[in-house]
Amino acid sequence: MSQELFDEASSYEEMLNRGLRLSGESKTFFMEGRLRRLRALLPPDFAPAQVLDFGCGTGETSRGLLERFGGTHVVGIDVSAGALEHARQLHGSSDISFFDVDSFEAPGAFDLCYSNGAFHHIDPPERPRVLRRLRELLRPGGLLAVFENNPWNPGTRAVMRQIPFDRDAQTLDARRMRRLVIESGFEVVGPARHLFIFPAPLRALRRIEPRLELLPLGAQYLVLARRPL
Repeated sequence: MSQELFDEASSYEEMLNRGLRLSGESKTFFMEGRLRRLRALLPPDFAPAQVLDFGCGTGETSRGLLERFGGTHVVGIDVSAGALEHARQLHGSSDISFFDVDSFEAPGAFDLCYSNGAFHHIDPPERPRVLRRLRELLRPGGLLAVFENNPWNPGTRAVMRQIPFDRDAQTLDARRMRRLVIESGFEVVGPARHLFIFPAPLRALRRIEPRLELLPLGAQYLVLARRPL
C-alpha cells in the first residue's frame, strides 16, 4: 500500500467517498454511528480528560470525539503528513492537537484511545507492537476502542475494493482482533459488537440492529478493552 495515497487530503476524501457511495451513506454517517455507539457503551459518568485518536486521518473524528466527550483534550496521531496538515488547518485548536505517530510520546497520558480502520493497514507482524505502544500511552485503567472493517460482510469487501488504499489491506475479524488485544496486555471489556448491518435502501430495519450486534453481520465491529490497573 503506497503511503502517497494518504498524503493528499483531497484525493483521500475522493477515494473514500468513491467506495462509500455503494453503501448509500456518507463518511459522516459512519463516524457519528461509531461515536454514538461507543458513548452508549461507556458508563454515563465516564469523562476522559485526554483522548487519543490513533490513525486520525484528516481530523473529523478528532473533532467528533471532542464534541461527544465534552471538556476533553483530543490528540490525533497519524502517519500521513498531508492528512495531518489538513487536520491542523481545519480542526486544530487549543482543544485538539495533531502529531506524527512515530515522534509522539506521552506515556500514561490518555483515558481513552480511539482507533478506526487503522489496523488493516498495519502489517500483521507489527500489530502487537503497535497495540503495546497504545497500551503504554493509556493510563492504568484507560480504555481502548478499536473499530475495524468486518471481512465477513460482503458489503464491506465490495466497498474496500472500490477504494485504492483499501484494496490490498489485510483485514482481520473480531475474533482475531480480540486475541491480539489480549496478547498485547489488555483486558477485553465485553463481547465484540458489530455495527452497520443494513445499507441505506434497508434503513427502516436499522432500529433492530442493536439486537443483532453480537452476530458477525455488520460492516464494522468494535472491540473495547482496558489497560489493567
